[in-house]
Amino acid sequence: MISDRKLAHLEICKNNNVEHNRTTGFEDIELVHRTLPEVNFEDIDTSIEFLGKRLDSPLIISAITGGHEASKEINKNLAIATENTKIAMGVGSQRAGITHEDLTDTFTIVRDYARRAMIIGNIGAPQVEYAPKAIEMLDCDALAIHLNPLQEIIQPEGDINAEGYVESIKEICSGTNIPIIAKETGAGIDGRDAKILEDIGVDAIDIQGVGGTSWAAVETYRAEDPNLGNLFWDWGIPTAVSTIEVLENTSLPVVSSGGIRNGLEAAKAISLGADCVGMALPFLKYAYEIPELIEEKINQFTRELKTAMFLVGASNIEELKQKRLIITGKTREILTELNIDTKKYARRI
Repeated sequence: MISDRKLAHLEICKNNNVEHNRTTGFEDIELVHRTLPEVNFEDIDTSIEFLGKRLDSPLIISAITGGHEASKEINKNLAIATENTKIAMGVGSQRAGITHEDLTDTFTIVRDYARRAMIIGNIGAPQVEYAPKAIEMLDCDALAIHLNPLQEIIQPEGDINAEGYVESIKEICSGTNIPIIAKETGAGIDGRDAKILEDIGVDAIDIQGVGGTSWAAVETYRAEDPNLGNLFWDWGIPTAVSTIEVLENTSLPVVSSGGIRNGLEAAKAISLGADCVGMALPFLKYAYEIPELIEEKINQFTRELKTAMFLVGASNIEELKQKRLIITGKTREILTELNIDTKKYARRI
């Protein structure tokens, strides 16, 4: 049943509209143009260090799949592109590969073809007992714990008991020797929950906010009665707002993700303070074909990011984090209601 569900998710995401009707909020964020950037485009460095790994670009191919035979080729193509471009990649929930040995290779193929790349494993919050096997399966560099209460409540066979998540995550953090990333799956993370996650030992937070794939939408296509999914299709916190909230309330590294579609939006997220960005759906259609198409998309993203960095006068990612930006519109309204000072970004030197 798990395997069938994974295939259904892939086919739905590939063939249907599964994106939020609401936006990320990044359209309300303006980087300040420099007429005198004083940088050489060819010398701009997009490399970062994230959780102990050096990456050529602050881009993570977010968790897409695993757990069905059809996903094996997809993960192979993604892994090859990840290895060749020296970025990071996450896999889908590994529960299917742990509980069904015949599906394990749909995940292990990633490490077969990305031996040096940063690979991020994936289990659900209640699945404490799966953590060691998930790490061993992929020789993970980090382990993501996915949080998806919205998806679960819309999913026909979803787990709607969310009691004990905090203790489960705390146990995983204390029982593993690699970095733990708490990640949402499309509804964002608010500042209070981010602080709780930091206090129990999480090493980084992956936003996965509103503006990209809606997993309420995905599950709506599978539900006998679509009314609930349609009602909550756009539920959650916009990615830009969630990114700022988490940065304001924790000192953790942040992956800004959820609806980021190009290097300019990534530059805005990083200028807010995010360490890197995640993208998933934009790579899915290429992942069905050949690794070279994925690499082209990654290289296009990097050139877009470098262009934004050139135009604001940033020669590296740390400099980009200090550049001026102006927050307007609904994003500013929401942040003002949360008592977050948006003007401080414009006052940067």
